[in-house]
Amino acid sequence: MRIDRRRVTFKNDNRTLVGDLRVPEGFSERARYASVVIVGPGSSVKEQAGAVYAEKLAAKGYVTLIFDPSYQGESEGTPRDAENPAVRVEDIRCAVDLLVTLPFVDEDAIGLLGICAGGGYAVNAALVERRFKAVGTVVANDIGTAFRRMQPQASAVEDLLASVAAQRTAEARGAAEKRVAWLPSLAEAETAGIDDPTLLNAIDYYATSRGQSARRTNQRLLVTDALLLGYDGFHLVEELLVQPLQVIVGGKLGTTFSHEAGKSLWERARNRKDFVVIAGADHYDMYDVPEYVDEAISSLTALYDEHLRPSPIA
Repeated sequence: MRIDRRRVTFKNDNRTLVGDLRVPEGFSERARYASVVIVGPGSSVKEQAGAVYAEKLAAKGYVTLIFDPSYQGESEGTPRDAENPAVRVEDIRCAVDLLVTLPFVDEDAIGLLGICAGGGYAVNAALVERRFKAVGTVVANDIGTAFRRMQPQASAVEDLLASVAAQRTAEARGAAEKRVAWLPSLAEAETAGIDDPTLLNAIDYYATSRGQSARRTNQRLLVTDALLLGYDGFHLVEELLVQPLQVIVGGKLGTTFSHEAGKSLWERARNRKDFVVIAGADHYDMYDVPEYVDEAISSLTALYDEHLRPSPIA
């Protein structure tokens, strides 16, 4: 099946964001299509996990859009490598601004899919963005809660906030920006004796030909860690998330907390539809392992087929 991929750009404030728009086989400019905005994991670029889902949903008849967030990949914005939740959420809404200008997109049939931290960002965007008619998530995580829980000791959050404060003061006085790695390299993991299967799976995905991209720097601007620590992507879900919601998690609990986060999200949502457990799948298996991704796509397609309009209207 031939899926046509088109490079597109759109704006968030004064930044130009770069994305890939995929259209299904048999596409006609004169028809109108249901579409899905796809939000990739934190630190990922558009060529990675989101692209896998974008391609498969396009094969199901949807126009799909995956993009690099502000400050990362091919998208503009300084400082580079910033992970700013508020800006990430606004990026998503700006992606809809692009879609509604395209004559072949049905503005009443736009769905949303978030993967990993992108799931938390997607949910947060959907709270106030009624142009999204259905929300799907795959191993969704609120990056703020996960970031706080992953700190290694009781004082770690306060210590990190103190480090950010000191770094901001230093930069205000002319010091260079400081960055930290999202993940250790394969060599660093081996030297450190890391044996956590989930972390090793993450490194295998991002640091090998399996999922590696030259456009992903693996760097995070230190001062934005305070924004992550203070973020709650699922705040007000009970009150404001009204769209049909599907939550897909891996069967292995692992150490990303996404299984627990997904269950909590589903339980809190007013219009929850499905809680899907992909048996045998680790968090990072859901990025690209065909048998698990295909199972997720089957569930997502059922959600979007019910609540969007997947067939072109001539």
